[in-house]
Amino acid sequence: MLDETSEIHPLFAGAPSTTEFKKLRKRLVRNTREAIEAYGMIEPDAKWLVCLSGGKDSYTLLAILFELQWRGLLPVDILACNLDQGQPGFPATVLPKFLEERGVPHRIEYQDTYSIVTDKVPQGRTYCALCSRLRRANLYRIAREEGCTAVVLGHHRDDMLETFFMNLFHGGKLASMPPKLLNDEGDLFVYRPLAHVAEVDCERFARAMGYPIIPCDLCGSQDGLQRQQIKGMLDQWEANAPGRRQVIFKALTNTNASHMLDPNLFDFKALQRTKP
Repeated sequence: MLDETSEIHPLFAGAPSTTEFKKLRKRLVRNTREAIEAYGMIEPDAKWLVCLSGGKDSYTLLAILFELQWRGLLPVDILACNLDQGQPGFPATVLPKFLEERGVPHRIEYQDTYSIVTDKVPQGRTYCALCSRLRRANLYRIAREEGCTAVVLGHHRDDMLETFFMNLFHGGKLASMPPKLLNDEGDLFVYRPLAHVAEVDCERFARAMGYPIIPCDLCGSQDGLQRQQIKGMLDQWEANAPGRRQVIFKALTNTNASHMLDPNLFDFKALQRTKP
């Protein structure tokens, strides 16, 4: 499918011609299509606000979605969006230049949420939770202003696994990031089309394409984050037993409620013997 035409989207300009890269690109497209179809992400007259942070995951997301749209496999309008949250040292010109050079419809929004976060969060605590809430509120607002039906994020399979173990170890619940979510107001979907994509594939793809990566440590070093610890644990498991991440992810898609312990998911009291 990917090589049947000589045409190529500008987001893939300069793509390596190696067999290895072609296999990677096809795998990314296939995994993304699987998630979009499995979780019912396409609706009539849809317009997606695709959030671009400048990290490897969001670059990969944008490229693959445009690839699918380019091939007629994703009948939605796409608007790329970067929310500049005012972090010190953020290279504000990188993403506008990248998007303009490739003819990608986009909106760049500046909102200094960084000052709010640093003012409200006590010293020594992590910024992530409040920062995420403020970012999400602004993205919802932008989506409504642009007439979008969904906010599309670049979280991948490994993000979902890490969130699962965060909730398991620290929240006392079995939950992960949903691939499809309806916001509280009921007017916007939140999609994660990379739900089936491995982080290592995003990293390989973005590196091979030479995308201008903006580091994710602009808020300063905050060592000891729980998520980093979970990531280290998963890395060790993967090193000891290659494929472990995918097995755990498959388990998240194969839940047997009657073999868990939540009476809200399965009515244990209603179980009756068929023979006295």
